[in-house]
Amino acid sequence: MTDDRMEYMIRDRLNWMRFLGFALGDRTPDENTIRHFRNRMTETGTLKRVMKAFDWQLHKKGYNPMSGQIIDASLAPAPKQRNTDDERQAIKDGKSAQDIWPDDPAKAAQKDTDARWTLKIGGKVRYKDGKPLPMIALPVFGYKSHISIDRLYGFIRAGEVTSAAHADGCMLRHVIAENSSSEVWADTAYRSRTNETWLADRMLTSRINRRKPKRKPMTRATARANAAKSAIRARIDPSTGSGVFAHQKNRFGLFIRAIGIKRAEAKLTLANNFDRLIFHERRAATV
Repeated sequence: MTDDRMEYMIRDRLNWMRFLGFALGDRTPDENTIRHFRNRMTETGTLKRVMKAFDWQLHKKGYNPMSGQIIDASLAPAPKQRNTDDERQAIKDGKSAQDIWPDDPAKAAQKDTDARWTLKIGGKVRYKDGKPLPMIALPVFGYKSHISIDRLYGFIRAGEVTSAAHADGCMLRHVIAENSSSEVWADTAYRSRTNETWLADRMLTSRINRRKPKRKPMTRATARANAAKSAIRARIDPSTGSGVFAHQKNRFGLFIRAIGIKRAEAKLTLANNFDRLIFHERRAATV
């Protein structure tokens, strides 16, 4: 939800006002106040403490992650940047926007030097003459959300945000949730000798899909095992219509309009668990 939309909802909905503690006639925050408040939470580390407190409340309510965890990543597009070749090279060299545009602070404030381009390969499988056609690779500019959810309830227990160009497999050890059961599900992007050794050293059971051997057909046993793992991973997989990422994108229309990776992380973090808790609480009330 955009900040201007949130400003409107606070002023227009009585249940929003009651939830936030406002009475009729009280001054309500505008979109700039909401943005500055979120930025301050990110800069001071308050947001991470809030999410830890929320996770503690989940444990208190009985939502314990004892059925394993599923790991995946999804792209979050951001507005495309129009830069010259020299400016793009300066961004790749790690220079800040203030260093690249020192004489134009207004322009520097609108330039995102943390987001990156990547190719997104996927979509629906197309066929011609009964044979599948190669997948289309589409360029995407923005960020990537790496998360770990518990298998039973689907709550996000750990997460990190990187540029879109960051490799999925490198983030495995950064999104493994603590105080969970030993089984870990993920797709083939996370399978490597380094990750398998790292999981084994921590007594974690790998349920990561296996890759197809090069220039060889996949064995029937491996294909059957991958299918069983993929059925479990469907709770998070963005390619399914019911996964956690699909719910975020369909419900919240995730598109990063904030500048910088810290603000992008705040937007993605706040879109995660609160809606899912409401879903579980309402379902428990109707049983």
